[in-house]
Amino acid sequence: MAAAEIAALWVAFIATHMGLSSLRWRARIVARLGGERPFLGVYSVVALALFVPMVWCYWTHRHAGPLLWYWGGSPPVRWVMYAGMGVALTLLVAGMMRPSPAALLSGPAEPRGAFRITRHPVLMAVGLFGLVHLLAARVHLSELAFFAGFPVFALIGSRHQDQRKLATAGAEFRRFHSQTPWLPFTGRGALRGLAELPLAVAIGVALAAGLYALHPAQTG
Repeated sequence: MAAAEIAALWVAFIATHMGLSSLRWRARIVARLGGERPFLGVYSVVALALFVPMVWCYWTHRHAGPLLWYWGGSPPVRWVMYAGMGVALTLLVAGMMRPSPAALLSGPAEPRGAFRITRHPVLMAVGLFGLVHLLAARVHLSELAFFAGFPVFALIGSRHQDQRKLATAGAEFRRFHSQTPWLPFTGRGALRGLAELPLAVAIGVALAAGLYALHPAQTG
């Protein structure tokens, strides 16, 4: 069954992602490979070796299994989808422009911009992408297995990053951790953070509009 295969690939992807970067294994692998760069290369290859087949499996088995729900025909739901994708892509762009201090390739620990919204902008963008599609798409069993994996990965991955950094980083990261929210828009400075991201917001909204225009042609 396609849904079972997609779910199994998600489990393998999340397990290897967390395992390779864990406190127990990362230092050993880095030492064995001879440095951070070779480790990041292996880390990326393993991730792609699982993620690409998972996407291919879903793409070739879209709408497999029984239809579970479809709410996308409702105008309010569609507007929530538009807004959600705009926010997700804004967080993604902001996180690419200035990586989180919690990430493997970390940036400066200054709680401003996207970090007023969440200290894990890229991972939360990934999670929001999955949630929006579960809300608005025609969700068959294959869609449930595929899109539900994104928020699960985002939540597990972000908690894993926090725990790893809190155990290894110094007072600067602990201060950053205490000043920034985990889940998006749960802190007091979220709107101020958006106001500090004019370029990321403009690019995110433009990307969302472009994807909306291309989506029917790509997905049928």
